[in-house]
Amino acid sequence: MKIFSPWAIAAIVAAALLVPAHAQDKEKDVFNYAAQKKAGKDVKKIVIIADPDTHGGKGNHEFKLGAIYIARTLNATYPNCYAVVHAGGRWPGGTFKVDGDTLPKKSGAVWPKDIGHADCFIVLLNHGGRAAEDPDIKAAVERGAGFMAIHYGVEVNKGKQGDQYLKYIGGYFETFWSVNPFWVPKFEKIPEHETTRGVKPFSINDEWYYHMRFVDDMKGVTPVLSALAPVETVSKRWDGKKPGSHNGNEAVLEAVKSGKPQHVAWAFVRPDGGRGFGFTGYHNYKNLQNDSFRTLLLNAAAWTAKLEVPAGGIATKTPTDDELERLYVDGLRMLR
Repeated sequence: MKIFSPWAIAAIVAAALLVPAHAQDKEKDVFNYAAQKKAGKDVKKIVIIADPDTHGGKGNHEFKLGAIYIARTLNATYPNCYAVVHAGGRWPGGTFKVDGDTLPKKSGAVWPKDIGHADCFIVLLNHGGRAAEDPDIKAAVERGAGFMAIHYGVEVNKGKQGDQYLKYIGGYFETFWSVNPFWVPKFEKIPEHETTRGVKPFSINDEWYYHMRFVDDMKGVTPVLSALAPVETVSKRWDGKKPGSHNGNEAVLEAVKSGKPQHVAWAFVRPDGGRGFGFTGYHNYKNLQNDSFRTLLLNAAAWTAKLEVPAGGIATKTPTDDELERLYVDGLRMLR
């Protein structure tokens, strides 16, 4: 008789709590890349690349946890979908313990290989530059694969990387042009779009980047979340002198003062019909407990992969604090 470790039991419990009951008996392993590749041609294959390192302590930039949650939810919702999670980025050397089990130190660059088969990529990274320059992603996007970037994943360097993102998702965070304040936008008018099904007006504190660099004339871009940014989101962070890389410049200050709505989430349809999506929020892990915030993220992921979004949006129950906490256990699988 096989005896499961406490860690394994915790992981199983976490999966059971976060996946709809009707799908638990057929749950796809979000870490099984080989199984995804072997899935039939009619199965949408989504590769989520998540930075295993946080940014600012527990609860901040918990990208690996969000990736696992998104992947499991999509797999449970769509029989014709197989989403997996890859580690991507860098993390410092260090030790981690799970039920007394010390994990080995990790260091150096980590990046997924053999991902060119994907029908859609979703990146949750502490800077999206590597994704912008990855040849497998580029080739897949050129044949029609979708591409979605979340939070810090929307920032890339101006030039080659920025040009790629303009092709992939129609916009990006450009340093010395865009800004990254924490603020509480009021999303009072939600436009009609497949990604906004089931999304109601809401307001939530997050590090919402804005004043993105978009394609000329916003061609192909549909703003999804827009709000008026308070002048203080620039004036209290920038001294009004030399442009700052992330905190302010004359162009963004003028845009805010003139009352120009700032787009913090947008859908993009490329000339070839491929889809992209940018979502600048999700610094705060617990924001997954906001029903509209969470529904939009899930809808956008499905839409970008060309999966049909249900009329009422992808339905999920609000994760409890305990359920979010249990995802930390599974997130550690990415560090082994």
